[in-house]
Amino acid sequence: GRLEAVTQQMGYHPQYLDSFLKTQHYLMHMDGPLPFDCRHYIAIMAAARHQCRYLVNLHVLQFLRAGGDPQWLRGLDFIPPKLRNLNEINKILAHRPWLITKEHIEKLLKISEWSWSLAELVHAVVLLAHCHALASFVFGCGCEQDEGLGGRGLLKPLSPGNQCFYEAPTSNGCSQELLRINRKRSLDSCMELDSLRERMQQIHVETESREETRLLQQDREEGEGQGVEVGVQDGNLAAEHCSDPSVGIFPLTDTDGEVTSATNLACYMQDPDFGYQDFARREEDQTQVFRVQDYSWEDHGFSLVNRLYSDIGHLLDEKFRLVDGLQSSAMAKRQGCEPSVFKRGIWNYIHCMFGIRYDDYDYAEVNQLLERMLKVYIKTVTCYPEKTNSEMFDRFWKQFKHSEKVHVNLLILEARMQAELLYALQAITQYMI
Repeated sequence: GRLEAVTQQMGYHPQYLDSFLKTQHYLMHMDGPLPFDCRHYIAIMAAARHQCRYLVNLHVLQFLRAGGDPQWLRGLDFIPPKLRNLNEINKILAHRPWLITKEHIEKLLKISEWSWSLAELVHAVVLLAHCHALASFVFGCGCEQDEGLGGRGLLKPLSPGNQCFYEAPTSNGCSQELLRINRKRSLDSCMELDSLRERMQQIHVETESREETRLLQQDREEGEGQGVEVGVQDGNLAAEHCSDPSVGIFPLTDTDGEVTSATNLACYMQDPDFGYQDFARREEDQTQVFRVQDYSWEDHGFSLVNRLYSDIGHLLDEKFRLVDGLQSSAMAKRQGCEPSVFKRGIWNYIHCMFGIRYDDYDYAEVNQLLERMLKVYIKTVTCYPEKTNSEMFDRFWKQFKHSEKVHVNLLILEARMQAELLYALQAITQYMI
């Protein structure tokens, strides 16, 4: 049977895959505050913000299977106002989550014919963050390009016997088979690891490689004043500019004449020009740095989300812990640091791009651990994944094992999801107080 591309990539880390599948299944198919068709439509709205046809097409099929009204697939103008009102926080969470406020929450919860309950809103927020982050993984690992005709991500309905990434695992058989397949693929395709320092030197020597040249050219032509990487000067964060791609919508025609794929993702989103903007360039009087000691997942977010949407907090917490515990950073060991140090550098770099700071962390470590081209890749996948292509995954890290590339993308997925949840749950907390 055919394996979904996302499942196949996550299969390099079977324990994480099992946790992901349980969470995905719980969000989409188990008892919860939201109707099943609405869950899939919210997923469509979330994936459309990043032009992720892979996820949009999958949830279009699931929306119809759940009994959803086909007219809704014509776009936001054809859905109930209650769902359409979710568009604003979908847009904000996807691109600039630090802008969400208790006023956004209050507007959705106000008493009216189209008001949301707190439980419904928490379910919706988790769905949005889940799908935004999953879109980063889809693009980061090349799943969008690998699937379908012409690299456009066309999906056809799967037969009931096929394992699909939104289905919950029933045993360890799936994971063991995936592990066997992916180990063979890794042995066939991966180069022997070199030290991180040697890899950095090699990348700088090979500056004429096509992908690096393209990115550096974008830095010069597009990136002036647009993007930011973490830099440290005199103990403070400094901006290093990189490209900030603009949003573009490319229509996808349905050759079968059936509603099995998104024909125009623009119909599922409003304000398509709204995208990621460097947190460092925010208006200081509007948004302050989010300090984890004031509001953290462990001390605040977990209990709130678990209280309003039963058991989802435990599933999310398990995923966060598992991705942190994955042991695949051999390059960090050869660099002379522990894998946990390398992983924390990636995690904190991603959170820093969203304005989340840890007072107990020395951000100078980010520049020591992550060379520039790796930071460009991480920022692209995190902030505007639709600009990622499969060549970036294949060519950037030739000394990384394939499983380690996937691990970095899992870190991006979970760090981004937690960042969105922290902002949204904090706003809900402030509203409740």
